[in-house]
Amino acid sequence: MDITVSGEGSVLVAPDTLRLYAGVEVRRASAGEAFAAVRAAAARLGEALRQAGIAPDDLSTSELSLGPEYESYPKVSAYRAAQGLEIVVRDIGRGDHVIDTVVGVGEEARLHGVAFEVSEPGPALAEARAKAFRQAAAKAAQYAELAGRPLGRVVEVQESAGGPPRPLRGMAPQTMAAESEPSLSPGRQSLRVQVTLGYEFA
Repeated sequence: MDITVSGEGSVLVAPDTLRLYAGVEVRRASAGEAFAAVRAAAARLGEALRQAGIAPDDLSTSELSLGPEYESYPKVSAYRAAQGLEIVVRDIGRGDHVIDTVVGVGEEARLHGVAFEVSEPGPALAEARAKAFRQAAAKAAQYAELAGRPLGRVVEVQESAGGPPRPLRGMAPQTMAAESEPSLSPGRQSLRVQVTLGYEFA
């Protein structure tokens, strides 16, 4: 292998799926009371989301915790129980309605963050891949010309793609529920592909 070059291609795509991280949290005097209360609150949340049109397959438990809180160790002041839920909203336009549904469960409701996703990234990645390949090939042709050698065949191709989007954490339930205008701004995501090509001189 005589020449190794890399290229990068990117395509901007509007996300079409929302992943919402939510849940319920309670504090009670005993561990048993806290666990029973959080399970009841989680059941209400799940039922409310199903009534809002979220399919059961788009709901998954992401957290389940129970533990003491101390006023001054070892004196326990309360027991905290929490259950998290990952919610896939396949129509971003319904995102605010789903968030309002979570908040409507009551004071136990918690919102932990959102992530926007592209459900079918294949076509955009194919376009980004073609851009990356063309960029790398152009570099190889330039290097061959500078070296005064004819460019031969590609003998190696390696690819790396951009990672998934990170969730945005720390949303306040009261802020999300109070807005009359759409409060979610999915923007556009850059789907990236990087390729490395190895060439031989002819």
